[in-house]
Amino acid sequence: MIQTPPIKSEEMETAVLVALINKEQPAYKAKEYLDELAFLAQTLNIEAIEQFTQKIPHPDIRTFVRKGKIEEIREFTEAKNVKYIIFDDELSPRHVRNLEQEFKGKIVLDRSLLILEIFSYRAQTAQARTQVDLARNQYILPRLTGMWTHLSRQRGGIGQRGAGEKEIETDRRIVNNQIKLLKDKLRKIEKQGETRSKQRHRMVRVALVGYTNVGKSTLMRLLTKADVFAENKLFATVDATIRRVQWGQMPFLLTDTVGFIRKLPTLLIECFKSTLSEIVEADILLHVVDVSHPAFEDHIKVVEQTLDDIGASNKPSILVCNKIDAYKDNMIVGDNYLICPPSLTELRDSYLDNEKHRAIFISAAQKENIEELRSVMQEMIAGVHGEIYPNYLPN
Repeated sequence: MIQTPPIKSEEMETAVLVALINKEQPAYKAKEYLDELAFLAQTLNIEAIEQFTQKIPHPDIRTFVRKGKIEEIREFTEAKNVKYIIFDDELSPRHVRNLEQEFKGKIVLDRSLLILEIFSYRAQTAQARTQVDLARNQYILPRLTGMWTHLSRQRGGIGQRGAGEKEIETDRRIVNNQIKLLKDKLRKIEKQGETRSKQRHRMVRVALVGYTNVGKSTLMRLLTKADVFAENKLFATVDATIRRVQWGQMPFLLTDTVGFIRKLPTLLIECFKSTLSEIVEADILLHVVDVSHPAFEDHIKVVEQTLDDIGASNKPSILVCNKIDAYKDNMIVGDNYLICPPSLTELRDSYLDNEKHRAIFISAAQKENIEELRSVMQEMIAGVHGEIYPNYLPN
């Protein structure tokens, strides 16, 4: 059966990254996306040693980038003995097939497969592992076509099915059977989860949401005093972690959820719906933002769009602006763009005046303004608790 390449290794491997520049993705945005892609690759011990971009209005129908750029990438990767060529957008099955022919001996990946592999490496629970396996098999299925064409050409004849055709039929059947088994397994796990969910239904539920690597797990540890895994890497957590917290007379459940990211594969959103249901079923959302990141406003939009996609955009929420200790208000210079961020005071004032968000600026790492956050959380939790138990009078 066709397998996706094993990526995570003990030794650091090398890669080049490829992206397009067009009307929808100008040069500065492509650079920003490629820097994020490099961070993703680093999570799997892959070092991006070069970035390639090409300015064309649409991906080439055959090889995503055009012939001249193919030659440029081939020369560089052969000279530097690069193992991986990673594209920042999802490649079609035709793209993958043709690019593998162009770059013989190299492993061609796209952003979706890279994220799938990171999720696979990070998944700890049976549910998360099953969800990732299902997404991977659904990703592989349409890309089987043509993988065995060379065998078919060698042994096939007019009116006959070649070895390639027989092999691909076998692969399709195996992958389809695997998808069915994984869906059945996931349904059983989800039923068990629904039972647990009903048992805690009458407790106030608060969910941490946000872009990946914004400090959700660090904040979770701070608020719960629990040993929750936190690391400065993308998707350090892909499993929903739930902790019971007791502040005064009102207990509540706090959930740390998987981080979002731009261009998150649709397959992962679909397969992780049961995990994302922790967000849908929450009473209050803590939208954690890394304000020290130059693109934090784009990150806010990505999270808000994802919340809208899963039907959780209208919940009471707090915008938790984290990492104020790392915020820089000096000028940031990049390719084809110049940004002069506001001071932290100006930024704070702009969000305090914004009716859309109730914003609190903190540093989870330095434990700054945590008491202010706790106070606002307690006020909101008390309000929800009063709706659930209207006759409850705390001591």
